[in-house]
Amino acid sequence: MSKFWSPFVKSLVPYVPGEQPKMERLIKLNTNENPYGPSPKAIVAMQAQISDDLRLYPDPNCDLLKHAVADYYSVAPQYVFVGNGSDEVLAHAFHGLFQHDKPLLFPDISYSFYPVYCGLYGIEQQQVPLDEKFQIRVEDYQQPNGGIIFPNPNAPTGCLLELDKIEQILQANPDSVVLVDEAYIDFGGESAISLVKKYNNLLVTQTLSKSRSLAGLRVGIAVGHPDLIEGLERIKNSFNSYPLDRAAIAGAAAAFADADYFHSTRNKVIASREWVVEALSALGFEVLPSAANFVFARHTKRDASELAAQLREQGVIVRHFSKPRIEQFLRITIGTEEENETLINVLKDCI
Repeated sequence: MSKFWSPFVKSLVPYVPGEQPKMERLIKLNTNENPYGPSPKAIVAMQAQISDDLRLYPDPNCDLLKHAVADYYSVAPQYVFVGNGSDEVLAHAFHGLFQHDKPLLFPDISYSFYPVYCGLYGIEQQQVPLDEKFQIRVEDYQQPNGGIIFPNPNAPTGCLLELDKIEQILQANPDSVVLVDEAYIDFGGESAISLVKKYNNLLVTQTLSKSRSLAGLRVGIAVGHPDLIEGLERIKNSFNSYPLDRAAIAGAAAAFADADYFHSTRNKVIASREWVVEALSALGFEVLPSAANFVFARHTKRDASELAAQLREQGVIVRHFSKPRIEQFLRITIGTEEENETLINVLKDCI
């Protein structure tokens, strides 16, 4: 430990991102990237920004992107916040909306960045156990709290919480911010953004990394009541007033505008997911119901870590979490049809 660190740094437990291996001829199904590229219109829009204008700062308010998001979700631009990836947006929410004298509630099996942010910002946390089917119990969130956050669909389980149950949580917690983290919502659920005009305590975050194939661009958004958005803007402008570059703003706005391409690639992923679920089930896997671009599965007779190692030997990378309750599960990203077929064929050999 460096003697130059601030004292709190010593106790931090940093987030561990999914592996980005450098192996050749690799089938990479471990970080939930989209197997299909970005919208061609988004690429053209980004290429147009690579010019002499890069000498100038980008728009600090990102109005082009905010209006594209507002148009897509039929809200006013004042309901929209954007940042450098949804992780940055989440960080600003933790910093600006969750630092209270009561614990932040989130599921015990959930996005592992949540406890990291609690440690970073000194936020008391209370992890709420999922039920025996790995589902959120609405009644467990009817207790004193300084805020609530959960992914929907959940990660890494892929399980979806219906909108009516989200409303129950909102109604039971009118004095707390409820943040619904929708990184995977486009692959099987209905966005809670439809509720932001009804509930001033609701904040919904999304990313362009998954359903819009822009993980390499780093763009995240939040949609909620203007009072919540103003709080995020205050944090952002005290941290980094230019979070998105010119190419990111243009490309992200074009991606939202290209609805046809979005629906086409999303539907391919959904169809492939259902095929993978059937194929895994036929091999003896128990697969949790997924509304995401990945599946969470465990074999009835084979150890998950051993299977992950065998897959890796054959050039197929999946995610294994050595954590209580889920140590026998593998999280498998949905790839192209060819990648999915290779995955199943390798698993047949392993099993």
